[in-house]
Amino acid sequence: MLGRSARDRSAAAGVLLIAAVALAALAPPAQADPLPPTAVAMGDSFISGEGAGAYQPVTDQSGVAQGFPGWSAANSNAYFCHRSANASIQVADLPGITRRVNLACSGAQPADMAAASSARPAGRTVAAQIAQLRSVAQTGDIDLVLLGLGSNNSQFTFGGVAAECAGRFVADGYTGWWEVWIHFANWVTGEELNERACSDADFATAAQLGAARAETTAAVRQVLDVLDEVDADGDHRVVLQDYTNPLPPAYAEQYRTEDGRSDTRDKYRALVDERYAAGCPADIDSLAPAHRFSQNLGSLVAGVASTLQAERPAAKLTYLDVQRAFDGARLCEQPGSPGSSLATPLRVMDGPSGVHVQSFTPYDKFDIKRVTDTCQSYYQTCQESWHPNAAGQRALGSCLRGAWLAGTRSVTCVRGTSGAIMVQ
Repeated sequence: MLGRSARDRSAAAGVLLIAAVALAALAPPAQADPLPPTAVAMGDSFISGEGAGAYQPVTDQSGVAQGFPGWSAANSNAYFCHRSANASIQVADLPGITRRVNLACSGAQPADMAAASSARPAGRTVAAQIAQLRSVAQTGDIDLVLLGLGSNNSQFTFGGVAAECAGRFVADGYTGWWEVWIHFANWVTGEELNERACSDADFATAAQLGAARAETTAAVRQVLDVLDEVDADGDHRVVLQDYTNPLPPAYAEQYRTEDGRSDTRDKYRALVDERYAAGCPADIDSLAPAHRFSQNLGSLVAGVASTLQAERPAAKLTYLDVQRAFDGARLCEQPGSPGSSLATPLRVMDGPSGVHVQSFTPYDKFDIKRVTDTCQSYYQTCQESWHPNAAGQRALGSCLRGAWLAGTRSVTCVRGTSGAIMVQ
């Protein structure tokens, strides 16, 4: 039989247990861990990190992670989205962001936001970027989206116009007017080349730019709609970035002539060899149209931003102008190119060998045709050409940081003479 003191202790314990149960019933449920503040990259090659190396496996639309499949694999393989660990979204100092996700894909077009890239010609086997964004939102609070679109669309592609201008220069330098039996083709499209310097119309006509702007506006509008739907707290900033030209307004003196020959005369092999080695095989007369094309792309992206800002005055949408982010450090702008540049040199392979041709010096015109045809057959062998390299992506990361911190509707990023990145 329990003694009185034992009975008292037992009764007191029962009272405490009942009180604890009552308090537990009244307490609010335990809160789940908050979703991590997340930055997401969407868009094309300038955002994915094409040219910056350290490419990561990419999950294809069937859910399989694709690592490097080999140089002779189909270019549609998801890996060739070339999502780099050195991409600006990964290296930028973004206060408050604890998670970063790269959904961008090299070669992406506006249609790839809402539809699988494989649904169009020359697409890759990845799901729609908006579908991928929905998946990210399940495990992250999306606070920042870096979006780059416009240089590839149903009207023109960056790779196509780059290969056109480089191919014309090389073909003109290696063949005389009398050598009509050899035909050089665009390294990407396969269309036969003429040997004139590229003009404005060779890059994009006004009608093509207008159509590209309409496509891009519609695609970005879709991204904004889905963000409003899936973002955990509804608070996010979208940074719409434009493009920087890998080629300079003018070549450094040493790249203008070679062996006393300029690119305005017939057959100038030594000059082709010199510019190819430096990473900038293009006619001097193509440089000004190339810069106007780059400016037109900037105007396209700025126009998309202003249209959507007017439609959605409460949206946090920033236009990031990076047109001058590589000032003084473009290919062949300074002696020592490509080592002095923030962009990758144009490079091809002799077959899908994994080894880039660094110099054309030992080659004849038939060798040149063979190596440039490799680019057409196996686009991954040359697709890194004329993109921001790892140092260039760090510069763009500084631009992105500036846009994130400024929180304004428009930000301009300029590389100063000292090499410092200034955000205005």
